[in-house]
Amino acid sequence: MAAQRILKVGIIGCGEITQVAHIPNINFLSQYFQTTYLCDISKQALQHCARKVQGGAPETTNDAAELCSSPDVDVVVIANADAYHVKHGILALQNDKYCLLEKPAALCFRDIDLLVETEKKSKGKIMVGTMRRFATAFTDAVKEVGGMEKIQYARVRDIIGPNSTFVDQSGTFPQKFNDFSAADTQDRESNEKDIFEQALVNEFGVPATPQSKLMLRLLGGLGTHDLSAMREIIGMPKSVAGAHLSFPGIFAALFRYDDFPVTYESGFSKVPQFDAHIEVYSPEKIVRVDFDTPYVKGLPVTMTIRELIGDAGFQERKVRKTYVDPYTTEFLDFYDCVVNGKQPKTSAADARNDIELFKMIIQADAGRYESED
Repeated sequence: MAAQRILKVGIIGCGEITQVAHIPNINFLSQYFQTTYLCDISKQALQHCARKVQGGAPETTNDAAELCSSPDVDVVVIANADAYHVKHGILALQNDKYCLLEKPAALCFRDIDLLVETEKKSKGKIMVGTMRRFATAFTDAVKEVGGMEKIQYARVRDIIGPNSTFVDQSGTFPQKFNDFSAADTQDRESNEKDIFEQALVNEFGVPATPQSKLMLRLLGGLGTHDLSAMREIIGMPKSVAGAHLSFPGIFAALFRYDDFPVTYESGFSKVPQFDAHIEVYSPEKIVRVDFDTPYVKGLPVTMTIRELIGDAGFQERKVRKTYVDPYTTEFLDFYDCVVNGKQPKTSAADARNDIELFKMIIQADAGRYESED
């Protein structure tokens, strides 16, 4: 049955994720959404993405304020450089627009708090694009873990090969453009410097070195997916017992919960595989969710349950309930929020907890940055 209302979508940022995922998924979900406006500082990117849009040619602009204020835009998708996520999220909220904001929502408390306060005065709301939390297998796993009598241990892993490998094999043929001005580059770099200084020096108490900046960027990028999902399935940790932030490469941290430990390991290798999972152990049941690269549409997210049967029996079940990908389920949930008033579970206020985790992790191995400084 066709949806009664089709939401007009304005997209800010016409880079890789917009080309690979957002425009194609909006095209597929044409009974729910129609892309009507595109914004980017690159004219070539605008032209390229405009050709990808189905259902009519979108308006294009290099001015985010123009897009956010347009009556031809019901909702805003923000997918540009994360240095502008908060600034443009605020623009959307000031125009009473719901906003699907790519992660990270922010990298410092100052910015996320500003976003939350702006939202309180707006008819719009922020939904952060941590799409793994909308995967059917993940939401099923949350229910399974919620039924556990006692959690003994959990592991969160996200060790993957070069992202370019998956993108190049996605069949979406994204393009990169560089027809933007030196002033645009300087503005982005200036914003990034301010954010890093605010987060690392002023809020975390850590020197803003090349390595600490790189670590914060990794946590805000790949790490947000892991940590946000971890919080939903087992809650917020009490502290970080230790961390070895050996990045570039692979790093690890040990979270301390009330009465169980959680290991977190993440990073990159040259092996072209996507080893991302969350596994939760209890005395009689182990629940695991495996994620594949989101850049290849239709790869399943699966849930595996291993459990005690009777006194000494064993049962293992691997559940693939659907091939519908997390980006699609995320957009459908976003639609439900806008049209039916559902509260976004990945809200701006919720995303503040991710920054708390970034701080805890980086502080746990801050000595390496002090020696670097």
